Amino acid sequence: MDLLACFQLLLLSHLLTVNCSPGPLLDVVVDRYDIPKVCPREVEIEDFVRYHFNGTFFEDGKKFDSSYDRGKAFISQVGLGRLIAGMDRGLLGMCVNERRRVTVPPHLAYGSIGTGGIIPPDAVLVYDVLLLDIWNEKDKVEIRTLNKPASCRRTTAASDFVRYHYNGTLLSGELFDSSYSRNATYDTYLGQGDLIKGMDEGLLGMCIGERRLIIVPPFLAYGENGYGTMIPPQATLVFEVLIVDVFNPKDDVIVEAKEVPKGCTRTTVTGDYIRYHYNGTFQDGTLFDSSYQRNSTYNTYIGMGYVIQGMDKALQGLCIGEKRRVVIPPHLAYGEKGVGDFIPGSAVLVFDIHVIDFHNPKDPVNIKVTHKPQECNMRSEADDLIQYRYNCSLMDGTLLYTSDQYDSLSITTLGANNVILGLEEGLRGMCVGERREVVIPPHFGHGENEAGGVPRSAVLFFELELVELQKGVPEGYMFVWVGDGPDPLFPAMDLDGDKQVPLEEFSVFIRLQVQGGKGRLRPGIDADSIIKDMFDNQDRNKDGKIVEDELTVTEDDVSKQARDEL
Repeated sequence: MDLLACFQLLLLSHLLTVNCSPGPLLDVVVDRYDIPKVCPREVEIEDFVRYHFNGTFFEDGKKFDSSYDRGKAFISQVGLGRLIAGMDRGLLGMCVNERRRVTVPPHLAYGSIGTGGIIPPDAVLVYDVLLLDIWNEKDKVEIRTLNKPASCRRTTAASDFVRYHYNGTLLSGELFDSSYSRNATYDTYLGQGDLIKGMDEGLLGMCIGERRLIIVPPFLAYGENGYGTMIPPQATLVFEVLIVDVFNPKDDVIVEAKEVPKGCTRTTVTGDYIRYHYNGTFQDGTLFDSSYQRNSTYNTYIGMGYVIQGMDKALQGLCIGEKRRVVIPPHLAYGEKGVGDFIPGSAVLVFDIHVIDFHNPKDPVNIKVTHKPQECNMRSEADDLIQYRYNCSLMDGTLLYTSDQYDSLSITTLGANNVILGLEEGLRGMCVGERREVVIPPHFGHGENEAGGVPRSAVLFFELELVELQKGVPEGYMFVWVGDGPDPLFPAMDLDGDKQVPLEEFSVFIRLQVQGGKGRLRPGIDADSIIKDMFDNQDRNKDGKIVEDELTVTEDDVSKQARDEL
């Protein structure tokens, strides 16, 4: 039979005796008057214990000793003769936070001699005990997983840097420290001696978001010295830990493609200007910033130092419309300092980004013909009046404008600066019935300014169809000859040969030239008004008719008549 069994047998035999005999005490009497509901461990032989007590005499209740009065719990090992025999027996089977009243007869205390003038001979002693701690030299760090995320891509390892929250208590449940009360994580390297040995061991193999209970015996914590006034000597420490962040100084940016559009023909490179949306979170999922909340993309140049180093790397090789998750370690983000109360020091950042568009300042207007009619006798050019259909979208497909929303088609004169430069270029050289897709970088669009629903620095996508084309005349002219005009001019104008040309005859002459393809009026302006202005300019004496003497201009001056600033 081992020593513990012998003690337990003696204790049981004593309890039977005390209930039946009113005589002198033969053994220890234990009154367990306050037992905790949960008792994960009981005192065994060779365990070390830390406890408070009040010691009184059984006879008169007078106090002879108290750990409370000394302000320091008593520490000893049980069952090896370091305590009086009665206490060696009386502490067995005790739980942390249990309160006992242990009555010890003289022969198991200080006997017939007493001690030091404090305890008289043959004194029965009563110890009122509160157990605070139990440990054994064979104890190891105890780890209990409280909660572990379903997905765990990485676990903590030696040399990693971790950020974690914790509540630190003694084994009795008394709180000695908490990162939560400081509203700041505890940040440190693992396996480099920056932590007590037990925590270095207990934090290994944890996932971000995992919760653990780590129980550290005193010799793997602060040992005989304790720590200040917070942690007493030989204290077992209990840490409830939540891992918030982990990285290694050797980590690089991690890029995970979430969604890559099909048919991607161009990806981002250094020097490109990009517009993207993002959600920025920490590794525990806490949101710290979002472009969506501002309803505005983040716009920047790539690879030129305008964003954190990790993001500069992560923005390379992206397609328009692509979605990525980017994990950036702090040495490629905001480092040990963080950003005020916004981003804590040594924080790993996670960005979920969605590329809206990108361009290069050297990009031209990109034109793709999607349909071309078999017959194409005329192509649009400067000064032509055209009618066209269009859809205008952002590169992510967001429709901004469409000609279908209006009652009539869009009309413009090419070269008159009525539309943005990129659209002007996209509309030139088209045949009636031709359809095009035109990509316009912002430097040929609306630039860095917002314009009627068009975001700043936006690349625009136009779907165009030319519906009607009227050939135009140069700026400042109302009429031009197509080829050489009549020579001499006046006889050609004098249709009835009466040596004079009234307005009606002049109007018929000009319309005949237009109908015959020999002359061209400025499109988009009332023809009668143009012809009247031309006539009035030649009718120098204002008598309502033109004679040959009044037609003293050079051959092509008729083209310049009624010149006006359009």
